[in-house]
Amino acid sequence: MAGLFTTLLALVFGYLLGSVPFGLLITRAAGLGDVRNIGSGNIGATNVLRTGHKGLAALTLVLDALKGTAAVLIAGLFAPQAALAAGLGAFLGHLFPAWLGFKGGKGVATYLGVLLGLAWQGALVFAIVWLGIAFTTRYSSLAALVAAVAVPVSLYLWGVNAVAALFTLMSLIVIVKHKSNISRLLAGTESRIGAKG
Repeated sequence: MAGLFTTLLALVFGYLLGSVPFGLLITRAAGLGDVRNIGSGNIGATNVLRTGHKGLAALTLVLDALKGTAAVLIAGLFAPQAALAAGLGAFLGHLFPAWLGFKGGKGVATYLGVLLGLAWQGALVFAIVWLGIAFTTRYSSLAALVAAVAVPVSLYLWGVNAVAALFTLMSLIVIVKHKSNISRLLAGTESRIGAKG
């Protein structure tokens, strides 16, 4: 029972940490208004980049990732399963923050941060795949989708099955959250990295 309570507490803790909307807070603090009113309407780093402020986009990316990493590392001090629960909570918190009407980001940076905290090798795979696809196509969404497929496969190959199972679920959610991007990619209308609007 104590283990279940710890896991549930870690899930809630991760959710609360993950639901901090750094992209929204940073752009407002910079006097740029509500980032949800531009581009895709997303609160993540890719949409912040559409404001033309690369530094703010980079800061959003780092903070959205670090909230996932922090959730995992703090909860992991109590129990391994707590780290997994907190990671999932942080990811879901970013996607569905209660204070934004459960309309958050697409979770890629937080996904990467959780991965960094649980299995740094997987984070390296994600980064290499993402950078390779993004550099050659300039499609952030395509890069994220391909990387999200590569990660659980690599984790299963390394034998970290509990983490692999978690990231199979998280990758499926990432793909679902990108369904509009997939439609635009197929139609040839998806925005490329660095494009405004």
